[in-house]
Amino acid sequence: MLGLGAGSAQAAGYRYWSFWDGRDGQWAYATEGPATARPADGEVSGFRFSVSADSADAARPRGTPDFRAVCGNTPAKDGRKRIAVVIDSGTAADAPGGERPPAPRVRCARVGEDATAAEALASVAKPLRYNGQALLCAISGYPASGCGEQVRGGERESDGEPTPQATPTPTSTPTPATADGGNGGGGPSVGVFAGIAAVVALGAAGIWQSRRRRG
Repeated sequence: MLGLGAGSAQAAGYRYWSFWDGRDGQWAYATEGPATARPADGEVSGFRFSVSADSADAARPRGTPDFRAVCGNTPAKDGRKRIAVVIDSGTAADAPGGERPPAPRVRCARVGEDATAAEALASVAKPLRYNGQALLCAISGYPASGCGEQVRGGERESDGEPTPQATPTPTSTPTPATADGGNGGGGPSVGVFAGIAAVVALGAAGIWQSRRRRG
């Protein structure tokens, strides 16, 4: 992989999970959160953990999105759809202090026909952790702490691994999604989880600061 320039590495950013669409063998930054995105049977949803300032600086999941490679052995079923879920926990350079990122992994989620990308993630990647603003902080328990916090270049862990490759600026900037309401029980309902799994997408503060700069 190619590294970001030294100047970019020193800039302030946010540590968070971002959400991606994998189509035609390419990753594209999602234009809506997984709480509302409803991929069709045969599509690929990607989640990437990294430190970045905004969507233009976000690292895409590594590898080529390939539905057949992930779900080729999962047969189609009436009333269900198959979504290939790619979970890339990023590099040690982007990990919180004292933590090591799990290896990238893929899962085939077979969910209801009307399921969102968030529900597909929930079906294959528990446990998940949320913050008080209903943003997704951790997938499969990683990271163990923190949620969309600001990180300056000098604070990033480094063990010689390259920093993630920058991605092109998307045609539109997604807004962070939050859960709407709750179920009043001991844990979030599917609807609440769907909002939560909007992944700190772009780190809420990062997005709004970026928009103000552009304005």
